[in-house]
Amino acid sequence: MGLLSDPNRRRALISMLTRLNAPICVVCYFAGVAWFMGLAFEPFTLRTYMSENAMGSTMVEERFPAGERALATGREFAAHKKKVGGMPVDWLVKNMQDRGLEVFTQSFSRTLPFPDENKERYIVKGTNVYGILRAPRAPRTEALVLSAPCSPGDNNNQAVGLLLGLAQYFRNQIYWAKDIIFLVNEHDLIGMQAWLEGYHHTNTTGMSWSPLQGRGGSIQAALSLELSSDVITSLDLVLEGLNGQLPNLDLANLFYAFCQKIGVLCTIQGKLQRNDWDSVSGYNHAVQTMMLMVMKQASGRPWGDHGLFLRYHIEAATIKGVNSFRQYKTDATTIGRLLEGMYRKLNNLLERLHQSYFFYLMPSLSHFVSIGYYMPAFGLLAVILLLRQSSPGVLSVLTPLVISHLTGVALYALPIRFQETAVEHFPVSETEAVVLTAIAIYTAGLALPHNTHRLLSGEGTEQGWRVLKLVAVLYLAVLLGCTALINFSLGFILALTLVPLAAFVTPHVPKVLSAFILVILSPACTLLFSVFFFQELQDMPVSFQDGWLLYLSVISQGILDHSLYGSLVYPLIALLVYPCWLLFWNILFWK
Repeated sequence: MGLLSDPNRRRALISMLTRLNAPICVVCYFAGVAWFMGLAFEPFTLRTYMSENAMGSTMVEERFPAGERALATGREFAAHKKKVGGMPVDWLVKNMQDRGLEVFTQSFSRTLPFPDENKERYIVKGTNVYGILRAPRAPRTEALVLSAPCSPGDNNNQAVGLLLGLAQYFRNQIYWAKDIIFLVNEHDLIGMQAWLEGYHHTNTTGMSWSPLQGRGGSIQAALSLELSSDVITSLDLVLEGLNGQLPNLDLANLFYAFCQKIGVLCTIQGKLQRNDWDSVSGYNHAVQTMMLMVMKQASGRPWGDHGLFLRYHIEAATIKGVNSFRQYKTDATTIGRLLEGMYRKLNNLLERLHQSYFFYLMPSLSHFVSIGYYMPAFGLLAVILLLRQSSPGVLSVLTPLVISHLTGVALYALPIRFQETAVEHFPVSETEAVVLTAIAIYTAGLALPHNTHRLLSGEGTEQGWRVLKLVAVLYLAVLLGCTALINFSLGFILALTLVPLAAFVTPHVPKVLSAFILVILSPACTLLFSVFFFQELQDMPVSFQDGWLLYLSVISQGILDHSLYGSLVYPLIALLVYPCWLLFWNILFWK
């Protein structure tokens, strides 16, 4: 405290920070990157452990016997699905009723803002079928959900068969204290969104759906099952949900505990766990796994049907069966017993999962990085923005701020609104029109703001750009800080690219080189690099042409995810991040 209260020492500290400002910023940046990369090193991580006492032991005896019968049911479901050309609603209703469930259906429809060319759909109509197993030993105020999406073609038929097999087996047990809802949803996320909105009496996306005729209690937890092969070599746990939300860590711990007990090979991000953490290859494997989680979380999109449950404060995850042609094999009976054990433990909950972490990264299923460990990496990057503030003045910066944000509003609103006009005048599809319009507005924005300071008082002044940089740096610091608290991965990736340009851009640096660097570090190029990096992490590298097409697809999916499910990544980039970047572009060309 004496250092700050003594005027002489305080002046000496300020003088040192001013004199060594640039070196300190460089050290902070590389220290933040090094801290983040060190998070994957096993001695710096925490071992996972069960925080919820009601789920602390896996000492239940799993007896599910009907794996082969479930696969036969899945083949029967596939035959009926092929026969009717979609989800066999009548067949599902009859089979669920035969298993003693209260069965209900929900129809829904949604017209997309523009065609989804990845799944070749525009006007989506479908039906969800769900059956409720009422709790025989409780007042039916709480519920658990097991879902399986009805996917096109031969995908996920085995999951529906196993769901029906578990429904029949659970029906004969007397220890259930919660309702169990068995849901088969059509059109993947759209069907799940319709069912959740109907269950909670909300309509946040403008979708048309029929009211649910039957409900269970308040949903405590949910699992979504995806199996597309009779032969399963491992089970992959998917955690990333809408807007980067994650379920309570105890749900992942429960899955891992039962995999260890039953002897099922389990993965996260499709990566097997390794024990050679002290080797270079072991560390690289952990970094790759953690970075895949960071990239998926930063995308803000739900990576499974479970992702939409999280917005309703329901802890949920997706379990994917993987056939990677390893020698190790897992049969449907074993998977059924794993799910039985998990639901029996969830059945013991006296309250919602809350005692473990909601903010974490996982380099493996047995280790995690808590928020207290990874936020300092972001803090080291964010402190650069505070160190690089310019001296405040009195010149108004309203005009550059307004024009930059109006450009962002155009980027957010016009691509969908102008798609019909673009289709009429250019030989492109609706999806291409939306994406190309967004790119055109983004590119046109580069020419708009860099001379707006002349509207203030004629020629720009030295004091003017310093005030504008002060506002832009503080704006970026608050924006990144708030983003990192909600979605650390997105905030950290944005900080890696935006903090260096925010710290060192001035009107006095070489224009051509600096403009090139600013474009390379812009949000659009960051997304492009992320697409290629993500493919490399998945060991599926692509050529530049394929990567560019994938990049355009990612943009269209981002806009669709916002319109359909309320993903906030696209409006965040268009309305806040891009206008903030334009302010630094303005500073570079200040005259």
